[in-house]
Amino acid sequence: MIEVEHLTRQYGALTAVREVGFRIERGEVVGLLGPNGAGKTTIMKMMTGALEPTSGTVRLDDLVMGQDTAAIQQRIGYLPENCPLWPEMTVIDYLAYMAELRRIPPEQRDRAIAKSIRRTDLAEKAGDRIDTLSRGYQQRVGVAQALLHEPELLILDEPTNGLDPAQIHQMRDLIRDLAQDATVILSTHVLQEVQAVCERVLIMRSGSLAVDEKLVDLTASEGVDMVISGSGNPAAVLESVSGVTEVIDRGADHQGHRYRLSGTDKAVPAAVNALVGVGFSVHAVEPRRRDLETLFESVIQEASHA
Repeated sequence: MIEVEHLTRQYGALTAVREVGFRIERGEVVGLLGPNGAGKTTIMKMMTGALEPTSGTVRLDDLVMGQDTAAIQQRIGYLPENCPLWPEMTVIDYLAYMAELRRIPPEQRDRAIAKSIRRTDLAEKAGDRIDTLSRGYQQRVGVAQALLHEPELLILDEPTNGLDPAQIHQMRDLIRDLAQDATVILSTHVLQEVQAVCERVLIMRSGSLAVDEKLVDLTASEGVDMVISGSGNPAAVLESVSGVTEVIDRGADHQGHRYRLSGTDKAVPAAVNALVGVGFSVHAVEPRRRDLETLFESVIQEASHA
């Protein structure tokens, strides 16, 4: 659906985004994750046409940003990090104004506004001035304006920023609901946001894309750690087992010698049997699994050492 190729943005000598590329298919819910200053907001702005890239392209199906900007923007709903609300306006008046700016035909505006208000649960606040609303309700107003034209793609920049725990929970529920009808890309520096609502994560590091993975793949096994004792060469035994793809010597400690083993699911019990069969003692078999937190921490550490 939307594809980013070699996207780069420079501010003088500073490169805020460097050669970023990814493709997001229709119906996906994708989290753009990274620490503050990693380039998330810059990417969001370039994807919506609010900021021109120094180089690279953004495509929505067969449309190219810069050539078909207006047509692309008609299909995108955008919640900026700091949504420009008019504090002295009521919710419904603000949405009517935004519907006019969106060039929604006059005969369709009332229906579009009513639907946005219903989807964001703003009915009780529709007549209230925006400056009297809590931060959570103001974010809902920002989402409501992004929905007015029923976009195919929703781009949400830090949608839970500044919300209290109850409001965060409500916003997550809202995003899940919106994802039933649209492709959703949300940026955040909070791991829990991605884990709660996304099926895929893009992790930014110092302006570059460091990780692009589905969350389900992050929990895949990375093999096991074995603690072994006995005389001989256990590594040679492990490497001879069918299905074993890698054996890493992790060194010895007071429990025994540690080896990291990668391979098929059947390789682990076969390896244990092979070791015991030739006289080794296996004291521990510890499965290793990745998760988003450890992956994110490793990315940040790599950035700090770069």
